[in-house]
Amino acid sequence: MHPQVTDYINTSEKHKETLEALRQLVHNTVPGVTEEFKWSRPVFRANKDFVYLKTAKTYVTLGFFQAEKLNDPNNLLEGTGKDMRHIKIKNVQDIDRELLREWFRAASV
Repeated sequence: MHPQVTDYINTSEKHKETLEALRQLVHNTVPGVTEEFKWSRPVFRANKDFVYLKTAKTYVTLGFFQAEKLNDPNNLLEGTGKDMRHIKIKNVQDIDRELLREWFRAASV
């Protein structure tokens, strides 16, 4: 666990529970995942950067660096960039653990 990532989570009073749940889900899903703190946000990597967390006023952004690897038949991913897409998670109850596990596995290879 990276100390700056821990600080980022602990200082986010409104989203602390959601951030920690997402952090643990990444670690429990992707073998050998590491954390970094880049661009003022937590970034997770296996062989390369694959997902990041960012807080906003009313939600947590969960962003993916290579969204073309993700199966998104319900069009949950937002964004218009070439590679990056994200979803907005308002609280811990909004976390679809099975879907995110699938996405984390696909994005991390």
